[in-house]
Amino acid sequence: MITAEKIAELAGHGNPIFTLELSQKPGILFTGGNDKGLVEWSIKDNSFIKVMFPVAASIYAIHCPVGYPLLFAGLRNGDVLVFDFLEQKIIKTLKHHKAPVFDIKSAGSKKELLVASEDGTVSIWSLDTLEMVYTVKVSHDTIRRISISPGETLVAIDCSDNTVKIYDLADYSLLKVLHGHTMSVFAVQFSPDGTYLVSGSRDAQLKIWDSTSFELIENVPAHLFAVNHIAFHPDKPYFATASMDKSIKIWGADDFKLYKIISREKGHNTHKLSVNKLTWNGDELLSVSDDKTIIIWRLSFS
Repeated sequence: MITAEKIAELAGHGNPIFTLELSQKPGILFTGGNDKGLVEWSIKDNSFIKVMFPVAASIYAIHCPVGYPLLFAGLRNGDVLVFDFLEQKIIKTLKHHKAPVFDIKSAGSKKELLVASEDGTVSIWSLDTLEMVYTVKVSHDTIRRISISPGETLVAIDCSDNTVKIYDLADYSLLKVLHGHTMSVFAVQFSPDGTYLVSGSRDAQLKIWDSTSFELIENVPAHLFAVNHIAFHPDKPYFATASMDKSIKIWGADDFKLYKIISREKGHNTHKLSVNKLTWNGDELLSVSDDKTIIIWRLSFS
C-alpha cells in the first residue's frame, strides 16, 4: 500500500511552471516557467529564497550536472544560460538553437552536455570548455526529452513524429527507431537498472521497451490525456508519471501495475491544471504545474 501526504505547497510563481531541478546542495530546489526569472527555494523549510537571475524568455529546462558548479537553463528563444555557483553569475550563453530548448542532460563519462530543441536537433557541448562539439539531426519535428542509460552507453530521444530514437552515446550513431505511439512522445526514461525504457505520449499511453532488443514489453493505458513526465524513485521499485489530466500516478517498476493515483477526484488537494514535471527527493515527490504551484508529497510504502 502507498499513501501520499501533501506536506507543502510553494506559491510565488505568477505563471505556469514548466520545470524543476534539485541542486547538488541538499535542501535546495530550482524552478522555472513562464515568469521573468529562475527561482531558488529551500525545501528544508519550504520557503522562497530568491530569484537567481532574470531571463528574457520562458524557462523550459534546468540542469545541474554532477561534478560541475554550474546550472544550465534552456529558454524558449533557444538560448542556454550558464550560471556559475562559485562566481554567482551567468558566465556564458550557449547560442545555437533558434527554437525552444526543451531538455538538457549531461553524460559525465564524456564530459558532454546534450541540449534538445524544438528544431529537431540535439546539440552536444563540452562541459569543460562550454563549446559546441557536435550536433545530431534527430527529427524534422520537436524533441521534448532525452534519457541517458545508467551505464552511459545509450541515449533515448523522444520525438513529435510519434517515435523514440535510440543512439549510441559513444559516437551518436542511430541504433533503433521505436514505433508504437500514435501521437507525439513527450516523455522517455531508462529504468535505474538500465534493462528497459519507458516512453509516455500525447496518446496517454505508457510503453515499456526492452533496452537490449528494443522490443515492446508492455503497453499501459496510463492517463486520460498526455503523459508529460516520467520519474523513477531513487531506490524503491516504483516510478511516477505526470499528466495533462492533472494527476500523478505511481506505478510498479517491476510489474508496471498502478499503485497510487494522486488527483482531486481521489480526494487529494492537488494541482488544478496540467502537471508538467516531477522529481524525487528520497521518498518525497515534488511536482510543478500550469497552476503556478509546486507541491511536495511525502509517500509512504508499506
